[in-house]
Amino acid sequence: MTTLTILTSPGRYRPASFERLARDAEVRWTEADGLAAALPGSDALLMWDFFSPALADALPAADALRWVHAASAGVDSLRFPALVEHGAEVTNAHGVFDQAIAEYVLHTVLMFAKRAPESLELQRVHDWRRRELEQVAGTRALVVGTGGIGRRIAQLLNGLGVEVAGAASRERAGDADFTRIVDSAQLAAHLAEVDWLINAAPLTEATTGLFDAEVFAALPARARFISIGRGRSTVTDDLVRALETGQIAGAGLDVTDPEPLPAGHPLWDAPGALITAHLSGDTEGWMDRLAAQFLEYWDRWIAGAPFPQTVDLRAGYVPSRS
Repeated sequence: MTTLTILTSPGRYRPASFERLARDAEVRWTEADGLAAALPGSDALLMWDFFSPALADALPAADALRWVHAASAGVDSLRFPALVEHGAEVTNAHGVFDQAIAEYVLHTVLMFAKRAPESLELQRVHDWRRRELEQVAGTRALVVGTGGIGRRIAQLLNGLGVEVAGAASRERAGDADFTRIVDSAQLAAHLAEVDWLINAAPLTEATTGLFDAEVFAALPARARFISIGRGRSTVTDDLVRALETGQIAGAGLDVTDPEPLPAGHPLWDAPGALITAHLSGDTEGWMDRLAAQFLEYWDRWIAGAPFPQTVDLRAGYVPSRS
């Protein structure tokens, strides 16, 4: 009989829909400290606790593992050498968060352009003050990361009349969503006219620390930086300095490094910073949507059918079909 191990964490939501898994498999629920004991004989592993690094230590116990599914878009916790070389198929929550995160980015752009934080503060002190706002149509955005999330961000921004370029691991001609796609290794060379620099990149060796002092210095002073990728893509000290010196006009951050951001960290009070607690994809029902996707993949796997897409662990993402 097939054996499925599900890695969870204390108090984590367990969808009722998962009960049907027991029709096809022996299901072993475990937390991180029990993963090594649960893995022997397991054919599949669901990383329901998707931020956990526990698999790196437990993988030697996996003597039958053929499939690992991460209930997250990012797979940086799975990109350790032993799993890369293991040969198990890896899938992730590709597509589940695209709309929610793109809406979050759109919301952040509009908050900055329409001066929403200032309006809320004026309302708080009962100050009726007219001000000029910014028009978003006609501005320019550069989205770093042209996968499903980055592409949906581009589509929503295009709908507002924003000119959207992309940056990826290689330069290529544009398409319906991006006017052009530049090489992210040469990012600073393409920022002189950018109003919105958006980090939607997976965390890889190439993107770790990508958004640094050189990048922020290349942006015009009116530009805002929006980050929904991974916190470690940004050199935090360089970002704080860019905000404090007025080198850029603002930063909308759903991810930070470190994370959670400690109380008292200078980024909290940096001028023009809007910070949320890594929640851009967490719209109502998001865990049920993750469960539904996994069950779809499970049915395919049990039937011997191919997955809609798999992760290239060496690259760190699902290869684009566009």
